[in-house]
Amino acid sequence: MRSKEKKRLLVLRYRFIGDTILTIPFLRNLRRAEPQAHIAWLVAPGSSDIVKGIPYVDELIYWDPVTIHADSRGTHRSLADKWAFIRGLRSMRFDKAYVLKRSLSSAIIAWLSGASERIGFDTECRGFFLTKRVPYRHDQHEVQNFLDVLRADNITIRDDYLEAWLTDSERAFADNFLMQSGFTDKQKIIALHPFTANPPRAWHLDNFIELANRLQEKYCARVLIFGGKRDSSHIEYLKGKISPEPVMVVGTTTLRESMALLERCSLLVCNDSGIMHLAAAMQIPLVALFGPQSPVKFGPWGEKCRVLYKAYPCSPCKQKFFKECKPTDRMSPECVQDSRLPRVAAVGR
Repeated sequence: MRSKEKKRLLVLRYRFIGDTILTIPFLRNLRRAEPQAHIAWLVAPGSSDIVKGIPYVDELIYWDPVTIHADSRGTHRSLADKWAFIRGLRSMRFDKAYVLKRSLSSAIIAWLSGASERIGFDTECRGFFLTKRVPYRHDQHEVQNFLDVLRADNITIRDDYLEAWLTDSERAFADNFLMQSGFTDKQKIIALHPFTANPPRAWHLDNFIELANRLQEKYCARVLIFGGKRDSSHIEYLKGKISPEPVMVVGTTTLRESMALLERCSLLVCNDSGIMHLAAAMQIPLVALFGPQSPVKFGPWGEKCRVLYKAYPCSPCKQKFFKECKPTDRMSPECVQDSRLPRVAAVGR
C-alpha cells in the first residue's frame, strides 16, 4: 500500500434495492475504522438512489451490465464497454476490495481491479480470486454476513442498524402530496405494498383489500398503496374494493419521493420486497408477509419489524413454483396463502 497517500478501499455490493440497503451497517463500521480512507462503493445505478446522502462513502461507481433484472439499464453492454470499465477501475489504484456479492463475476472484477487485498465470501468456487476467504452462513441475516467480512479483516463491529437519508425538498414534496390528497395532520396513514416482482410470492390482493378495509374502519386511518408502474393494472380493482378509496402511489413517484411518503406512515404491511427493507431503514413499523423465502436471511432488519411466516417442510424453497409444490386455487404456493390477516395494532406508531 502507498504510505504517503490515502488508503483506497473498494466495496462491491450491487444490484437489488434490498441488498443495497443491507450494506449500510457494513459501510458505517468500515468508515469508523478507516476515517481517513477513500471509500468507493460499486453499485447498480437504479438501486443507488436509495442511499443518496450517505456519509460513509466518498464515491459511487456504477456497474451496469445487461441482466434479466428489472433495474438493469445495460450501460456496460458490450465486451468493449466492460473492458473500458475495468480499465477505469484499475486506474483508481485500490489497495483493498471487499466483495460482498457472492457471484464469481464480482470476485473476478475485484481481482481485475488490481487491489492487492481482496476479502469476500468463499462461494461459487471463487476463492482463487480472493486473498482472504470468509465462510458464508445461511443461518443468519445478510446484515451479519456482510459484517462477518469486516470481522475477518479484524475490524470491530459496534452497531448494525439501518439508516436512510432524506432532503428538505423531498419532505416538502410529501407534505404537498398528502395535503392535495386530502390528508389531515392528525390522521393516521397506513401504507400497503401488495405487489412483488414475482407474483406467486405475493399474498393475494383480496387479502390486502380485506386488511385495508379493517384498518381504515378500526383506526379511522387512511391507506396509501405503493407500487411500481408494472402494478398499475391493479389500481381500479383495488379502488373499487376498498372503502374509503385508498390513495394510490403506484408508478407515479420516484423512489426518493416514495421514501418521503413512507416516512409519514404509521405502519407498512407488505410482501417480501425491496420496499420492506426501505421501510425498515427508515424505522417505519412494518409487518412483512413471507412464504417461500426464509426471513432468517432476508427478513426486515430492525426492532420495529414483524414477520408473518409459516414454515413448511419444504421451506425455504428454490422458488421454482409448482414444480415442487401444487398451486392453490389462487395460483400461489400454499405457504403464501396460508398466512392469516396480521394483527398490526401493536406495531403501528
